[in-house]
Parts: sequence; C-alpha cells; structure tokens
Amino acid sequence: MTHSGNPFGQVLVALVTPMTADGEVDWPSVEKHIDDVINAGCDGVVVTGTTGETSTLTDAEKLRLVEVGKSVAAGRAKIITGGGSNETAHAIELYKASEKAGADGVMIVTPYYNKPTQAGILTHFRLVADATDLPVILYDIPGRTGVPIQYETILRLAKHPNILAVKDAKGDFSEVSRVLNQTDLMYFSGDDSNVLPHLAIGATGLIGVTANITAAPYRTIVDAVNRGDLKTATAEHKRLEPLVRAAMTHVPGTVATKYILHGLGRISSPRVRLPLVGPEEWEAAKIEDELALVKDVPGADFSDFRPDRNAAAGGALPKVSGTTR
Repeated sequence: MTHSGNPFGQVLVALVTPMTADGEVDWPSVEKHIDDVINAGCDGVVVTGTTGETSTLTDAEKLRLVEVGKSVAAGRAKIITGGGSNETAHAIELYKASEKAGADGVMIVTPYYNKPTQAGILTHFRLVADATDLPVILYDIPGRTGVPIQYETILRLAKHPNILAVKDAKGDFSEVSRVLNQTDLMYFSGDDSNVLPHLAIGATGLIGVTANITAAPYRTIVDAVNRGDLKTATAEHKRLEPLVRAAMTHVPGTVATKYILHGLGRISSPRVRLPLVGPEEWEAAKIEDELALVKDVPGADFSDFRPDRNAAAGGALPKVSGTTR
C-alpha cells in the first residue's frame, strides 16, 4: 500500500503505561495521560513501546492500549503501536491484531537477543511489513537490541512500499544524512537530547520520552524548524536540557518519567513492572537535583513537585505475565 505525506505526525510521545501500585495497568490514568499529551501538542502517540514497558505487557494489554488510544485521541493524534517481538511469527500476528484494533501505524523494533545477521533483520522487517497495510517505522536501537540496522540494509528496506520511516536511537548523524540523501524515508529522533540536531539535518520529527512530561517545548521546536527559525528552536532546546537529563540519564527513562509524573500528580502511581524498579534514594536525589535546574519550560512547573520515593521503590509482579517472545 502506498502512503502519501506523513501518516505519523511530527511530535510523537513514547507513552508510559500508567500502572496501579500492584503493577496492573491503570486504565483511567492511561486515558487521562493520553489526553494530556495530546492537549500539550503531540500529534502522534506511540503505545506499547520501550517506554511503555512493552516487554512486560501481555498481548491483550497491548491491543487494549491501541483501542483506548484511538478512543481518546478521537482523530486528534495518530496512534502507533510499538514493541513487536524477536520472533517473526509472533510479531506478524501482533501487528495484524493491532491493525484490527485500529492502529494508524506500526513501529517495528530490530529483533533483540537473537542477534540476527543483516539478512535475518531484512527478512524480519519485510515479512512483518508484508503482513499489514499500515505504514511502518523501523526502530533502530542497537543499545537495546544488540545489533544495528546497517546502512545497506536500510537502503534495501526503503524500497518496501509500507516502510516509510526510521526511529533513530543510534546517533550516527552522518548515516542519517546519507539515508536521507538516497531514500524518501522519514527520520524520527529517538534520543531526546538529539531532537534539534536531528531536525537540523532533515529529520521529520521525534518520538520522545520527555514529551510525557511536557510536549509543548517539542511542539515549539518542531514548528520553529518548520519555518526556519533556528534561534527559537535553539532557545527551547537549551531550556529543555536539564529536564531531558533528569528523565534520561540516571535511571531508565520509563522509571524516571513515571517518578516525575507521579510527583506532579499526573499519574496515580510511579510503579513499574519487574525487572524494572523505582529509583534508589541516591538516584531519586539526582533526578530531583536536575529538576531544580528546570526554568521557564512550558508545561513543566515543578513549584509544587512532591516526589514519593517510597511509592516508587521496588517493582511489581503483575497477576498475568507478559509475552517475552
């Protein structure tokens, strides 16, 4: 299926999955949080991605997140399903079901743990993309999967009619430029600290973790770059820096973001599922030190920030285990 234009949006949030204190998905909080990020400026929401704790969600939870996202968005933002599987057959079935559930697009992560060759990666992506009419984002994050999508493989995948974009968490800017010069692929920054540099060399947008806390600055940056106003984009980038550092440096982004959102009173619990755990005392202190440096960031007012280290401590074992393959 051939897609014209950008079917994903430009300011996409890698959505956290709010949970109760015992580790079950908190569906009212999910609905509220999706509405919050859209109202703050997101035009795309990636559910069930890394930040959404995809590896410990059940398939049923993943599909319901798509359905809830579509219902809450009500046409205001695209709902992209992330995650996938390191088993090609399972990934195919999951994305087929996600399409039926109403997803607007899929983000396919490189198979992890297996460490396939580039031929295996190419076959995996092609077969999954063949199985759905939805537009596809390739997720290149070798720090988590163990293997990169090499340049030559990206060029070959770009010929598939459903593969339209890459989420880049590899940080190789010269490769991004080469691919943008030789393909029609869209690039989305997958590293919050590199959003502006990616946009400056031609990226389409971002899929960001910090956007859970505030999407407004990213909307400002993207809109400024769209109109060629680098001065405004750079000023917003600088203001965001300590918030990005708080969310992305000391503990996994999911953990820090839930800790911060709970301290702001925006989700009911900071709980994550094991093997993730909440920040230890010294980690929480570092996060809070970074937040003290955040000034004049739209949507990020920490004057009434009330972190709860006890509520965040440890991790939860849900009643039903997730699908690990």
